[in-house]
Amino acid sequence: MRRLLILATLATACAVAAAPAYATNECRGLQVCVPVAGPWVLASPGQVEFQLACPKRFVVGGLDAELSSRGIDIGFVGNLGSPVNPGITTSKDAVFLGRLVRGRDPAASFRPHIGCVPASGGGQRSPTAYHAFAPGKPSIRHVTQIAVRPGRTRHYVGRCARNEKLAAATHAIGFFGDAPPSVSLARSVQVAQTVRAGRVELTIRAGRAIAGSRAVVQLDLVCAPR
Repeated sequence: MRRLLILATLATACAVAAAPAYATNECRGLQVCVPVAGPWVLASPGQVEFQLACPKRFVVGGLDAELSSRGIDIGFVGNLGSPVNPGITTSKDAVFLGRLVRGRDPAASFRPHIGCVPASGGGQRSPTAYHAFAPGKPSIRHVTQIAVRPGRTRHYVGRCARNEKLAAATHAIGFFGDAPPSVSLARSVQVAQTVRAGRVELTIRAGRAIAGSRAVVQLDLVCAPR
């Protein structure tokens, strides 16, 4: 009897350990949906941006995120239009906005999720007032994802296209995996960003602690036509 009780206790413990902490809802209510999960993106008191894209011929139909800390405020960039739905509010990718607003967790992170639905096109929005302009696309976002190698320092230079000028630049550090990064892992990747004459320079330093994990740095350039 004692042996059976021990086995039952172990089985219950394994079941609890295997259960996910949070079941994401990016595909809830969507009949046809392809879920896409991003890496764990480090959050900070400054706003962090991370773009996640759907497969070809799909648009974002749902969004969700996992948080390693309740102190993270998260949202996304959406287009103006009516009705609010895929193809109008969203496109083939989504830009998540994360910020640590409470606490001082050095490993605070969020994992973005998108649910992708078949593209069906969107409507157009007309001006609502005389001499007013409908919201358009005055900026272009260029995203580059850079693989991080353990024990190496890497330099990367990003720039807008020849007929564009740089409006803003941000970078984000991400770690792929089911669990958020530990403090030591989060601190093992350091990125310095400088902007000179429209060029964005990143210096990426990675420690040996990231060996065996997949880390990336995403550079987001917001450019405007000249």
